Amino acid sequence: MALSPFPTGGLDGLPLPRRYLAIAALSFGTALVIIDGGVANVALPTIAHDLHVESSAVVSIVTIYQLTLVMLMLPFAGLGERIGLKRMYQLGQTIFTIATLLCFFAKSLPFLLVVRAAQAIGAAGTLGVAAALIRQTYPARQLGRGLGVNSVIVASSAAAAPTLGGVILGVAPWPWVFASAIPFAIASLLLGRALPNPSPRDQRFDVVGAVLCAAMFGLVIGGLESAVHGDSPVVSAAIVLLGLLVGSYYVRRERRTPNPILPVDLLERPVVALSVIGAYAAFIASQVLLISTPFRLTQQFHLSPALVGAAIAPWPLTNMIVAPLAGWLSDRIPAGVLGGIGMAVSVCALLLLAFLPADAGYWSIAWRMALCGSGFGTFLPPNARLIIGSAPRERAAAAGGLVSTVRLLGQTTGATTVALLLAIGIGAGHAPPLVAAGLAAVAGVCSLARLRPSLRNPGTTEMSDDVPTLRQTR
Repeated sequence: MALSPFPTGGLDGLPLPRRYLAIAALSFGTALVIIDGGVANVALPTIAHDLHVESSAVVSIVTIYQLTLVMLMLPFAGLGERIGLKRMYQLGQTIFTIATLLCFFAKSLPFLLVVRAAQAIGAAGTLGVAAALIRQTYPARQLGRGLGVNSVIVASSAAAAPTLGGVILGVAPWPWVFASAIPFAIASLLLGRALPNPSPRDQRFDVVGAVLCAAMFGLVIGGLESAVHGDSPVVSAAIVLLGLLVGSYYVRRERRTPNPILPVDLLERPVVALSVIGAYAAFIASQVLLISTPFRLTQQFHLSPALVGAAIAPWPLTNMIVAPLAGWLSDRIPAGVLGGIGMAVSVCALLLLAFLPADAGYWSIAWRMALCGSGFGTFLPPNARLIIGSAPRERAAAAGGLVSTVRLLGQTTGATTVALLLAIGIGAGHAPPLVAAGLAAVAGVCSLARLRPSLRNPGTTEMSDDVPTLRQTR
């Protein structure tokens, strides 16, 4: 492997001004993945119409992207440590850019699904090592600031995605929606030379563990997708059962591994387990609403694509403001309290969205979406910080990968849930917000349950209770 002309980075981070170039590269890379994941939601009704496919089938465009990410995120993180974080990141960006260009040639749903899977392969290579590169880029004392910057990039990209998609659909065919991420990919690739380049670890990559990890997620979620779109419930149930059997063996195998790809050692901690369950429920809830809403606004309220995007945008816009504030408050207020408050707000907002008046206009929808986004923004950052802070220092990267995987798994499950609701004819009405409200309530209960003193472990030097201490993390 060729030596980098730059220092590798470390506890003191990268020197200035190279650090700023690396931050820009990581920001563009994060933005392109988030935008590409969210911009397609607004275009789904248009794609279904142009390609002459059912609404329940076109949701596969979102599902296959997220499923591939879930299958490959943790294995690619381990592979990146083996071949080099920078190399994996740049390779992922290259694959993603090429696949995005191929979207222009999609004239059928099967071809588009293949291209979306290729995009997800590239995105998995990028996201799998992004957190580790952030740790190498910033000095240790500024790591919290770096994660905060990344949170703002995620929130602002999510805010831009639906509006950008709606604007593009108003002036151009739907293939141009996917092209919106290409400038970010090119910028990230050009700036990527400044990324830190820590030496790869001289260790054997667990190929069997990686295959089992991908098979577990792929079989379970693929079986659920088959149940929605297939003709044989028995076959679908068999696929899911096979995935669960593979998962059972895989978990037992990982428990005997010193540095498992799937961080089962962290999941054995009650605080982490509750946080993961809560995050999973919250991400399903948010995805159910965000994917189903364009169908509802198009079919029931007859809004144009541009207005659909504008009506959804207040969710991520509010989240962009609230999420950093919630992260700051989590230094001072227990994450369990913040999460309980956030989910209570979200449940109220989701119920208001479920029972929208028949003559609801843009503003009636927008303020409800903003309220809902503020609730999720209050819950998710403290929850993620608690997961990472509860892990031993040497397992912090694994905890970060766990947070990303749970997010993607929840979003994939949410997309599958919407496809099921659409297939049975209730996906464009008040049913999805009601389902989301129930899931948000589960997340709130998990958050409040973490306040029990018996679940804390105050005798360590890590952030093991519900109120992280900055001195312990620096």
